[in-house]
Amino acid sequence: MGLTWDTPVEIAYALAEAHPEADPLDLNFVELHRWIVELPEFDDDPEAASEAKLEAIVLAWHAEL
Repeated sequence: MGLTWDTPVEIAYALAEAHPEADPLDLNFVELHRWIVELPEFDDDPEAASEAKLEAIVLAWHAEL
């Protein structure tokens, strides 16, 4: 099973691996959304994103730094 909006920690790990130089707190939601849907493992409806889901991903990613 691929990454979905309901797996914020797994998405955070994938983003940290794909963009090790990035600071998640410096990203805007448009760029973050684009990076997520571009992940090869992402398997969900891009339109199903919400601000709360994107915030959860940012917080999980930031916690992993």
